[in-house]
Amino acid sequence: MTTSQGYFSDRRVAGRKLADALAVLALADPIILALPRGGVPVGYEVAKRLKAPLDILMVRKIGAPGHEEYGIGALVDGASPQVVIDEATARMVGATPEYIQDEVSRQLAEIERRRATYGSGLAIPYTGRTVVVVDDGIATGGTVKAALKALRKSGAERIVLAVPVAPRSALIDLEPWCDRIICLSSPEPFYAVGAHYADFGQTSDAEVVDLLAKAQEWSGAGAE
Repeated sequence: MTTSQGYFSDRRVAGRKLADALAVLALADPIILALPRGGVPVGYEVAKRLKAPLDILMVRKIGAPGHEEYGIGALVDGASPQVVIDEATARMVGATPEYIQDEVSRQLAEIERRRATYGSGLAIPYTGRTVVVVDDGIATGGTVKAALKALRKSGAERIVLAVPVAPRSALIDLEPWCDRIICLSSPEPFYAVGAHYADFGQTSDAEVVDLLAKAQEWSGAGAE
């Protein structure tokens, strides 16, 4: 785990600083997976510096029957989407295999709808590749943990988690699920991700679409 202290003017600047930290690792043929929406501007700068493909990684919660806000697992986007279920919790709330399958189908449809919105096409296969999971920051780490658990089942050869800011407790919790963590700032006490940015305005769908399109242009042609 690599951490230091820092403050960021906006997500693009944070992404450039994160890219500097990742560049020294000389990762072989990486794929950059950004969590939308806020992780995309950060991931774009990383992908640009590393001349790597940029894709989005969507995580959809699987909720309990009658209480969708209570998560019993997650569906994680990818060329082969992965389902992570807390079996003990699922049994406790009466989530049958049929219910879970129905929920997975529903969330897959939502992922496809969002991919269509972002114009990102089919997910890039991860088998045998180094994947770098990027977000604009981590608060509790629950969503990121689901993503990392699923990537472990996806065939990825190496998993690197890269974020500008996160609490140390969350990073310690996430360490077993990836091969390396790069975090630029891990302040204590930790209040909120946005507190470490001067500009933490909401990333729009239009910005996500624009950055994904630009990344496709330069990653395919080798230059922007």
